[in-house]
Amino acid sequence: MPTAPLRVGVVGVGHLGRRHAEIYASMPGVRLVAVCDADATRATMLAHTLRCQALTDYHDLMGSVEAVSLAVPTSLHASIGLPLLRQGIHLLIEKPIATSLAHADALIRTAAQGGCVLHIGHVERFNAAIRAAKHHLTHPRFIEVHRLSPYPFRGTDVSVILDVMIHDLDLLLWLVRSRVTRVEALGVPVLSPSEDIANARLVFASGCVANVTASRISDEMLRRIRVFQKDRYLSIDFKTQDVELARRVERSVHRVKLPVNQRPPLQDELASFVRAIRRKRPPAISGADGRAALALALRIEQAMRRSRKTVHRPPSTVHH
Repeated sequence: MPTAPLRVGVVGVGHLGRRHAEIYASMPGVRLVAVCDADATRATMLAHTLRCQALTDYHDLMGSVEAVSLAVPTSLHASIGLPLLRQGIHLLIEKPIATSLAHADALIRTAAQGGCVLHIGHVERFNAAIRAAKHHLTHPRFIEVHRLSPYPFRGTDVSVILDVMIHDLDLLLWLVRSRVTRVEALGVPVLSPSEDIANARLVFASGCVANVTASRISDEMLRRIRVFQKDRYLSIDFKTQDVELARRVERSVHRVKLPVNQRPPLQDELASFVRAIRRKRPPAISGADGRAALALALRIEQAMRRSRKTVHRPPSTVHH
C-alpha cells in the first residue's frame, strides 16, 4: 500500500460537495488539497475551515491532485469531468452520471483510455440498511418505493427522475438484476420547469414489478422501499436505517427488526472510492452502472412525455 497521502479535490462545494470535502479532510491516508467552486466566497470560507486551497477554476486542480469528487449540476458533469479524466485524474461523479447517454459514454470511454477510476455516486448502495437486507432479497416479486422530500431549491436543472428517483432506479437494477421490459410513467411539473413529482411502474423480464414514486415537493421526508417475495416481506427505511423482516411461520406472521450497523453512507462511499484507487480495482459503482440507471431514467421521462400527449390529445370528432 502506498504511504503517501492520496491528494484529492472537490469541485462544487454546495450542500453535497461540502460534505465530500469535510469527509476527505478527516480521512486517514487522504489529503484534501483544494475545494473549487464558481462562488469564490463559498470556496474561500470552506477552505479556511478545512485548511486547504480555495479555487474558482477547476483547471487549476490539474497537476496537484490525483482524484476529484465532482458535485456540480448534472448538466456540467461531462464538460468538467472529461478534461479531468484526460489528465489522468480519478473521478467520483455525483449521480446521475450525466444528462445524456452520449455524455455518459464519453466519460466511460475516457476513463478507460486513461486507466482512471470512474465511480458514480449512487450513495444508497452504501446505506447500512440495504446492506443488512440484501442477502434476504433473493427473488423479488413486487417492490414499492417512495422517495419524498421538500423542495430543495437546487438540482432542479433536471427532472425529479434524474434528481431523486435515479437513486432507486440504480437500486432496483442492482437488486432485481433483470431487464426492464415495460415502463409506464406519469409526472407533473409544479415549482420547476420539469417534473417535480412522478410515478413509474416497471415490469422486469423476471416477472418482478416495481412501483416507484418520487417527489421533491412533499411536506415530509420519506425514503423507503418495500420488497415482497414468495416467502417474506422486507421494509427498508433509508433515512432511519431500519429494516423489518416479516415472514410466515406456520399460521402466523413473524416480524423482526434486522440488526443494522448504522453508518454514514457517504463516508463509506468515499472510502470505497479511495480503496479502488489505492488497490487499482474497479469501483463499487462503475460508469456502466451509472449509464444503466441513466438509460432507465431517460426511458421513464420518455414514457411521461407519451402519457402527457395522450392526456392532452383532443377528442376525435365523430360525424353522424
